[in-house]
Amino acid sequence: MEIAVGYAFAWLVGKARRVAGRADAEVDRGLDAGMDRLHELISVKLGDDPALQRAREEAGAGLEEPSQRTRQRLELALEDAAEHDAGFAAALVRLVAELQMAGPVDTAADTGSSRATGGGTASTGVVRPGGAGCGTATAQHTGDATADGAGSRASTGVDYS
Repeated sequence: MEIAVGYAFAWLVGKARRVAGRADAEVDRGLDAGMDRLHELISVKLGDDPALQRAREEAGAGLEEPSQRTRQRLELALEDAAEHDAGFAAALVRLVAELQMAGPVDTAADTGSSRATGGGTASTGVVRPGGAGCGTATAQHTGDATADGAGSRASTGVDYS
């Protein structure tokens, strides 16, 4: 439920910013669509629940995260709804899993330098060993990464090795 609350609040914050005209120009459409579906599911189920109303107020006030009390109340409201409606519970689990599959948006920008010696590894960007995970990754203006000595490794930018 904690993850669902996090996504729901992120949607509310994004909505508040769009209404205020401060939305970022570049939006991950798949993630945005998934968050829209999650918000719709939660809004229909909880309706005018005070916890959801308070979360809307906090997002509209510019908070990046709900207060601890609002988070707890919203989690409890979702848990209660899920306990009493198996269809809602299944849909909530599915949508949260879809959002998690969309993966993170990893960004490295304006990093400093790093140096690996004696078999170490150094990176000044985004590292996803073996291509782990999914989602987008970008690196801009990364610093120098240098490797000295046998077995040392350095990378700059996005590294999926």
